[in-house]
Amino acid sequence: MEQLAQGVLVTIARLNLWSVLDILIVAIIIFGVLSLLRGTSAFSVLYGILLLMVAVLVVISLPQLAVLNWLLGNSLPILSIAALILFQPELRRAMERIGRVGVLINRPLTVQSVQGVSRTVDEICRATRRLAERRYGALIVLERETGLQEYAETGVTIDGSVSAELLLTLFYPNAPLHDGAVIVRGDRVLAAGTVLPLSDNLVDYQLGTRHRAALGITERTDALAIVISEETGTISFANNGRIVRHLDENKLRKVLTVLYRSGPHEVLLPWPRKKSGFRGVEKAAKGQRG
Repeated sequence: MEQLAQGVLVTIARLNLWSVLDILIVAIIIFGVLSLLRGTSAFSVLYGILLLMVAVLVVISLPQLAVLNWLLGNSLPILSIAALILFQPELRRAMERIGRVGVLINRPLTVQSVQGVSRTVDEICRATRRLAERRYGALIVLERETGLQEYAETGVTIDGSVSAELLLTLFYPNAPLHDGAVIVRGDRVLAAGTVLPLSDNLVDYQLGTRHRAALGITERTDALAIVISEETGTISFANNGRIVRHLDENKLRKVLTVLYRSGPHEVLLPWPRKKSGFRGVEKAAKGQRG
């Protein structure tokens, strides 16, 4: 025990500013990777890879297993390529987040644009309430910093001013475009009837395709998504690969006022630890605003 304590003291004595900085950077990178993968199917894959690496280290420490050591040594390049393929969605999401650092140097929104976004939020919230009351299924995606043009091209271009009446018309049952998602850019409806990527990380299997699409688009981009269930009329809100259910018009307006009005200058909810209710989202939003 004394030897262990002495070894710890010697190690601490050797630490300097650069050593501490080095440890902090490595810790932040590890935390970021784990947070990025947590709650996804890739986390189980990462756990399996770590177990495999431990087994490989044990085998390498046994020089008597010459053939097995040769096989493992020549398999590492192939395993590296396989890891890139397995973690492709997570790597893409990480690169997009790194690319959003540039939003910090963007110019602030003008008064006119803020007023326009405020009107858009009011129209969307009013439409959401009426859609929920009538139990019209709907999926509204709000574009932020990451462009959604590639998804808009899968639907029909609208390029119309956002209004509750327009959204009600687009999502009217049996209307030609009611099954797809509506993409909003600024104060304009960019496209309707669009096809979005589906998420594989839906925990509640009672939720349908619209909820999976809302999670999918927010996992891949920094967009915000609003879902209205046609079965229950429940309003849900998705951001950063997380979904909050059972909102009403006022709660949704509070969230959008912070997250959408601030546009690309607002920092996204950073790797939420759990799917909390509206209080958690509102608390995080207030923290961003403060």
